[in-house]
Amino acid sequence: MKETVLSGIRSTGNLHLGNYFGALRNFVRMQHEYTCYFFVADWHSLTTHPHPRDLHNNVKTVLSEYLACGIDPEVSTLYVQSDVPEIAELYLLMNMNAYKGELERTTTFKDKVRKQPDNVNAGLLTYPVLMATDIIIHKANKVPVGKDQEQNIELARRFARRFNTIYETEYFPEPEGFSFSKELIKIPGLDGSGKMGKSEGNAINLADDAKTIRQKVMRAVTDSGPTQMNQHPPEAIENLFKLMEVASPPETVLHFRDQYAKCIIRYGDLKKQLAEDIVALTAPIRERILEIQSNDAYLSKVVRMGADKARASASRTLSDVREILGFRRF
Repeated sequence: MKETVLSGIRSTGNLHLGNYFGALRNFVRMQHEYTCYFFVADWHSLTTHPHPRDLHNNVKTVLSEYLACGIDPEVSTLYVQSDVPEIAELYLLMNMNAYKGELERTTTFKDKVRKQPDNVNAGLLTYPVLMATDIIIHKANKVPVGKDQEQNIELARRFARRFNTIYETEYFPEPEGFSFSKELIKIPGLDGSGKMGKSEGNAINLADDAKTIRQKVMRAVTDSGPTQMNQHPPEAIENLFKLMEVASPPETVLHFRDQYAKCIIRYGDLKKQLAEDIVALTAPIRERILEIQSNDAYLSKVVRMGADKARASASRTLSDVREILGFRRF
């Protein structure tokens, strides 16, 4: 039997290079080797965007980008989170065994509290529970995630293990973070620190046109240049090299690293080369995104098919969980 893999992207706008290199480029391969569930996490988006201006179009955008990157809805299950109401009920049940202290200690919660102190909502606190529910409702074994989500995956493992312990069962497998490189990937942003993300404003989107990509890369944070031979680059510069490592040929990376080591690097040249390599990488994806976005009939078919398959899996799990917890019909 194939292992089950699940991955979700929040519906807060465009997918970016961090999403692509963190997981999306592997999805085409994964869907033929595993039983795969991919979803658009529109409920998750409400934790930071409680009044979304255009939730529906955001969902449409992410779906189009998933498909443009190679997800085959005939092979995988591609669905919208809110089309599967079973998730909401299991989320409620899992919250009964999630403790306030452990949720408050999660890094992602503390980061969001700092960033949005006027919107510290209950959904934000229980975000890891909903994330765990998304995973275990399909009894997923593996979850492609970036380094920043490792703690949430550990919580999902804990919640699955706790359920099994409390109710004396071995029902839920303990999911693992997963990538084909055997290491969880974190793509840096253009602001000199941290990861690439839409909410951080430091991302290059898969749907960006060539002009936008060039402008973004040329504005990337740098310094005044190296002052000693063979010195280690500061974080902002190392981040540019890491972006180049995923978007450019190895010989290009080696050339600019060598120039940095010799204190003769020109950051303008590096950025121009990086921008052109990213444009070449994303252009075919962007063309496909625009083509899919204009085909409402196809997207409607994909969403209906995905909801049917996802609900069939989720309903089986929820029925079993209700039985384990003692909820029975009279």
